[in-house]
Amino acid sequence: MAKNKMKTNRSAAKRFKVTARGKVMHFRAGKSHLLRKKSRKRKRHLKKAVVLSPASLSAVKRLIPYKF
Repeated sequence: MAKNKMKTNRSAAKRFKVTARGKVMHFRAGKSHLLRKKSRKRKRHLKKAVVLSPASLSAVKRLIPYKF
């Protein structure tokens, strides 16, 4: 009998990207609304993708098992 396959969490698959070296990239929160009060520098830094913290890595690996 075949093993059950795990389902990929589709919302997580759209939010996180795995680089060729295995790092997980994501975009920072806070860029969708209330932008008037945020400085130009702050909004510019929110645009860029950043590496996921090691503390959250194991949770994301469970959500997107076939990306690694």
